[in-house]
Amino acid sequence: MFITLRRFNAKNQQIVASFKWNLKALPFGNQSVNYHLDGDFFRGNVPTRVFAASVEVDFSITRKTEQDYELAMHCHGTLTIECDRCLDEMVHEVDTHYELSVRQEGSAYDDSNEHVLVVPASWHELDVEPLVRDTVLLTIPIVHHHADGECNSEMMEALERHSAVLAGEREQDTNDAEAATDPRWEALRKLKNNN
Repeated sequence: MFITLRRFNAKNQQIVASFKWNLKALPFGNQSVNYHLDGDFFRGNVPTRVFAASVEVDFSITRKTEQDYELAMHCHGTLTIECDRCLDEMVHEVDTHYELSVRQEGSAYDDSNEHVLVVPASWHELDVEPLVRDTVLLTIPIVHHHADGECNSEMMEALERHSAVLAGEREQDTNDAEAATDPRWEALRKLKNNN
């Protein structure tokens, strides 16, 4: 069974699909759900530094028992983010998989295991939006920048000029600090330098 959550209105404009799944209504067996994420998705409730996006999210949901579900997600596409070096926009490729077991039992929510999510048995809906958002955003490396030679040349020249000035200031500060050292330590410094 294939369920598409890309819906269109009468003017053939795409409308927002729900990320909330009614767990009890899911049939046993395997179903597929897909989403298309654009920049608006990343500018929603939790602000991010994503300027634009075109990411396809393909879910495979398997309901195994009354309370056990297996989710497999494949996210692929592009994000437009800021380069850490030159601050211009850059394209980041997204291609990641994530698998999660969901179990409905008890009355407590537990997400302490990376691959197992326990939700209260009283829950009727599972909101997968935070899961999708986090999975895509975690593909962005901590340091992200253009490939060498692709950064904004004016910004890189300015960075180089200011880095040279800062390096000169740091060297001067180091020399000043050494000159201001307590003279009682001078004998120890001579011993250190002789070794």
